[in-house]
Amino acid sequence: MNKLKLVLQDKILRKRILFTLSALVIFRILASIPVPGVDGSRLAQFFASNEFFGLLNIFSGGGLSQLSIVMLGVGPYITGSIIMQLSTIMFPKLKEMYQEEGQAGRRKFAQYGRILTIPLALIQGFSFIKILQSQQVLGELSYFTLGVDLIIITAGSILLMWIGELISEYGVGNGLSLIIFAGIVASLPATVSQLIFAFDPAQLPLYIVAFVASILVIIGVVIITEAERPIPVTYAKQVRGNRVYGGTSTYLPLRINQAGVIPIIFALSILLFPQMILRFLQNSSYTFLSSISRTLLDVLANQWFYAIAYFFLVFVFTYFYTAVTFDPDQISTNLQKNGAFIPGVRPGHSTSEHISRILTRLTLVGAIFLGFIAVLPLIMSGVTGITAISIGGTALLIVVSVVIDLIKKIDAQVSIREY
Repeated sequence: MNKLKLVLQDKILRKRILFTLSALVIFRILASIPVPGVDGSRLAQFFASNEFFGLLNIFSGGGLSQLSIVMLGVGPYITGSIIMQLSTIMFPKLKEMYQEEGQAGRRKFAQYGRILTIPLALIQGFSFIKILQSQQVLGELSYFTLGVDLIIITAGSILLMWIGELISEYGVGNGLSLIIFAGIVASLPATVSQLIFAFDPAQLPLYIVAFVASILVIIGVVIITEAERPIPVTYAKQVRGNRVYGGTSTYLPLRINQAGVIPIIFALSILLFPQMILRFLQNSSYTFLSSISRTLLDVLANQWFYAIAYFFLVFVFTYFYTAVTFDPDQISTNLQKNGAFIPGVRPGHSTSEHISRILTRLTLVGAIFLGFIAVLPLIMSGVTGITAISIGGTALLIVVSVVIDLIKKIDAQVSIREY
């Protein structure tokens, strides 16, 4: 309560929170404006019977279920960011730009990601329209109408990307994560009412198991997100004039999960994007393309294969994102420049190796746990046969991680105010 009082009293922080809320309200208004020519009843029926598009709807921030002008959500931008991050492995110049050129390099790197969003949004928008036409959710469109719809959908995705970046800069928390979070939270009333109306007393044990699992997921995510390994650091004594500086001991905190919710979002994007392209290609007039697409879709539709692929991608992306965002060499150099050292470890390369070794072991624990939490709802869905659990589990994981990150950002703002 004291912290809440401090937040409300701080004029700057209050403005940031109001800006974030206003931006999310604008997003929800945009998400309720549908693309022309949509059959609402067919659309609702289509989403109720399709788990794949249910996951895509989460990823779009809830805009897809309304077939709104922001139906793609921030998906194309996230996909573009993933492609750019992966490119740093293949192209040393991009890696140098991202890691060594400072803020200017990161800005240029982010700009390339934004430019890449446009063609990705056009491809995804065109695929969606054709898939929905094949399901008779959308009627036949002329070339002009199709072109206008594609421009509107792409512009909506770019607009959401801009709103997300404005939230990150002028609001509180990560803007893109908050947009996905807002879409999930906005769908809660409808989901809860649906569960109440469809309640079957015979399935009560399954509901109890699902509820207990949800609580355990929340506890697990919070524990792993908060857990850290402190590395002791000592500052050498320095004499300047008649004064002695340094000589103090502190620690360098290494989190078990440095990457947060990003590996989950990356893994979902990688899993869903190829499926969307394959669903578009399965209606191709070329028999060869159509048969290959159907075969691959059948493989991806297998619940256990999907769970294994999901776990593997979350595991890999946890390591990958940690490696991109946390550089042991840079930490070692900074410690050496400030006259600090880890007791029992030589400064320079030895310190970098020591930090890297600890980080690798910590990330292993975090990656396995995060992967397990990600696939747990899918396993439960396979055992119980309730497909909604798998969607709900992914949404729960994102919501918990985003809320933790948001609380930390607010804590940081309160700490700055106190200083």
